Amino acid sequence: MKANAGQIRQALQSPRRDVRFHLLHGPDEAGAQALAALLGKALGPEAERIDLDGAALRADPARLADEAASMSLFGTPRWVRITGLGEESIAAVTALLDLESGANPVVAIAPSVKTNAKIVKLALDHPRALAFGCYPPTAQDAEKLAAQLSQEQGMRVAPGVAARLVEAAGGDRSVLAREVEKLALYLDAAPDRPQDLTLEALDAVGADLDEGETFALVDTLIEGRPDLLANELARLGEAGGSPIPWLRQVARKLVSLAEMRAEMATGEPVEAVMKRHRVFFKEEAATARHLRRWTPAMLADALARVRRAERAVMAPGNAGGVLADDAALSLARALARRR
Repeated sequence: MKANAGQIRQALQSPRRDVRFHLLHGPDEAGAQALAALLGKALGPEAERIDLDGAALRADPARLADEAASMSLFGTPRWVRITGLGEESIAAVTALLDLESGANPVVAIAPSVKTNAKIVKLALDHPRALAFGCYPPTAQDAEKLAAQLSQEQGMRVAPGVAARLVEAAGGDRSVLAREVEKLALYLDAAPDRPQDLTLEALDAVGADLDEGETFALVDTLIEGRPDLLANELARLGEAGGSPIPWLRQVARKLVSLAEMRAEMATGEPVEAVMKRHRVFFKEEAATARHLRRWTPAMLADALARVRRAERAVMAPGNAGGVLADDAALSLARALARRR
């Protein structure tokens, strides 16, 4: 069956016995991961999660049905999460849907699967399955999502807050959800004790570094200078603080370059594109150099890495700034090799 955004959230937040397979397909992998996490949260912290991937299901198509039909050793809830699902898993999903008796819920993240794929059709046509297409939200949709997530955490959103949250998260649903959780913790908000989420609260919890402090870091990364970048990372590391602000500044720079690169692909000259985007005249030479050097594929890959690093830094029990430094240096080294 096909689900809209509200229906898939409801299905994952309140799992139904008659729906055993939830397919999250489409390019917004971060959004799919955030939705999949709702199922684990609904089942509780003691629930046992079984992680599988497309390669494992291709090698053993019967495993998914076996795992879904098995009971937890300690009698706690059990669920299955599949990552990297593709067309190779049709046999495994078919076996799951053909189970006679009830099964533990399964959620599958399939970022490379398109709407017309056979596995999507299988989920759409089956009464025990739900399919939802995950695509990067528009600015308006993202603001609605920010407000919805905040309300679920017991926060009343003041004007302007949703837009600031979306900008801070770089449009990444997973990062947005963590930001909202952090703010709810700060305000001691919950559905039974609602609090006002104001711009002042955002400033107190998520204050970014002044862009001037991290300009050199962003510039050396985009230029592909790992030697200079290492010095900048060491300097900011000594100053203390979170790497999240500069990761977001790098992400904004990459998004800006990607937008300009897309306009250049239509045949517009680089000078006209930079003028439309109001590039500061002192930065025009460097920006033109970056636009000639960075391809759309490189920009997309770099942005995915930066956002992955941000999610990793914000995850519980993480290695902190080491993860961000490694991601930044890896990008700079890769770019340096293309000189």
